[in-house]
Amino acid sequence: MCSLAFARSLGFALIPLATCCIVANILLFFPDGKISFAQNDHVTMYVWYFMGIGGGGLVMLIPACVFLGMGKCVDSCGTDSCAMCGSVFAALVGLAGSAYCFLISAVALLKGPYCKNGGEWMYPFMDDGGSYLFAREKWSKCVQPAHIVEWNVTLLSILLGLSTLEFLLCFLQLISGLVNAVCRPCCYKQEYSLNT
Repeated sequence: MCSLAFARSLGFALIPLATCCIVANILLFFPDGKISFAQNDHVTMYVWYFMGIGGGGLVMLIPACVFLGMGKCVDSCGTDSCAMCGSVFAALVGLAGSAYCFLISAVALLKGPYCKNGGEWMYPFMDDGGSYLFAREKWSKCVQPAHIVEWNVTLLSILLGLSTLEFLLCFLQLISGLVNAVCRPCCYKQEYSLNT
């Protein structure tokens, strides 16, 4: 039963993380707080991959709901082994979603923002391998949108951090579910042999 309580606590923790991922991804569409950049397709192409809305957000609600509903599954099945199997599959879905969010956010961070530089829209930091992150003097290359480098770096770093936490929580539940599936039958056999 403690494994069920642990899974439920992980489910509760995943909901705010998923919500924050969705919000961070949505904010990437509105640099400088303006909708016109998204309308004119002047945002980085990676926001259209929906790494925070999909991978770190909506997909993550699947394991969150499964982890939270494990008690009901035990009530209907009579055992918690089927609930643990379901939680393992849900954890795998969560691992995939958080990994997708992390990878796309990391690539977008390395490539840099899409901005106006010298009269044309481009990725001015695309070929510097992410070294622009540690050289603030280069950030002035992006004239428009205002403060786009800070905007992208902050929100993509938030997505990286949130997806890492989501990955760790799903990994913990995966390990917990597997250990429970392997050890629980052994415990039942020992109890049975002691009683007989």
